Amino acid sequence: MSVEQIKVMIHKISEMLVDRPEHIVVNEEMRDDTHIIVLSVNKMDVGKVIGRSGQTAKALRALVNAAATRMGEKVLLEIRE
Repeated sequence: MSVEQIKVMIHKISEMLVDRPEHIVVNEEMRDDTHIIVLSVNKMDVGKVIGRSGQTAKALRALVNAAATRMGEKVLLEIRE
């Protein structure tokens, strides 16, 4: 799995969570040796992506971490509106 594939996975999962999937943008930034996947959604949908007590965001980050570990890379997920 590559970082591009992780981005596609995050995009597809996010489409199922939000009411406005056309506003989803998934970008990648680099900080030192870390890939930062930036998930941007409509501000009305941020709560749906984060979930109650952050449980949905935690699950998304766990998926990203598992895929990144398998690749031998360091990848983090950041959620923005």
